[in-house]
Amino acid sequence: MFAPKITDASLKAFTLKLGDKHPPIALGSADRTIHDPGAVRRRFAGTIDYLARVELEVDRNVLELLTLLPNVSEVDKIFYQDVWYDQEMAHGYLLDQLQVDLGMEPADPFMTVPLRMKLLGALAHWDPIHDISRMLYYLTGASTERQAVVAYSILIRELKLMGEDAIAETIIHPIKQQEPGHYTFYKMSAEKMMQDGDLQPWQLFVTRLLRSQAFTLVGVDYVKKYQQDLGGVLTELGMDQEMEVYAKEIGRLEAKLLWAKDKGMDFPPYFLKSLQESVDMYKGQGNFDAPVNNRFMI
Repeated sequence: MFAPKITDASLKAFTLKLGDKHPPIALGSADRTIHDPGAVRRRFAGTIDYLARVELEVDRNVLELLTLLPNVSEVDKIFYQDVWYDQEMAHGYLLDQLQVDLGMEPADPFMTVPLRMKLLGALAHWDPIHDISRMLYYLTGASTERQAVVAYSILIRELKLMGEDAIAETIIHPIKQQEPGHYTFYKMSAEKMMQDGDLQPWQLFVTRLLRSQAFTLVGVDYVKKYQQDLGGVLTELGMDQEMEVYAKEIGRLEAKLLWAKDKGMDFPPYFLKSLQESVDMYKGQGNFDAPVNNRFMI
């Protein structure tokens, strides 16, 4: 049975429905009861701080989007401006308040748009490069949302095991519920580009090259300290013990869309490489002075 064709109309309808179904979570809706703040802080301080920072970086994310996609489409604009932005900012406010409740410092978002993105944005005025940038945007968004869903799922489970049901059910769970819709938007958008043949073979080659040489995990932003911090998150959540399982979970879509010719590839190897580097850096086995990935830092 064939999947229905994705059209501009169906993608727009999905986006509008997503906004109606999931309004931003009100800060006052959270039950901020914490039975043992010290225990939660000891177990998950790094994870909560990292997630709060990433969620609060949406202002920079929008600037990056407008830089990379100067001719942003109507449906992309509806998604980031009318749906995604307010939802993500609400996530950040909830997590930042949780940090304060735990006796931690507020998050410190990274707000700089890298020069490499500005350079790619200048080239994106040429339509073929613009289409490559669009695919990179969708793939990055999809993998980011999958990473968030897995992290929030584990955090909910572990907080409940600690008896911290209030924050698990009224803060982390509502945030997690909104992330799959974002993933679906990026997935549908990337699949539509492939379905419509928007990328010529040379554009697919460049997309694969840039993705394989410039891939970073959520929140790393080519900053070595953030890569080390992410290794701490992976370790706190126990994902360092199942990195191949995790890499498959977050890299499956990309394997399907970009690397389908490589039969049997469950996930692109750069997913596992980035995970391993982050964990090694956190555990003191990696080279903290080495650059994050290499020359193709888009």
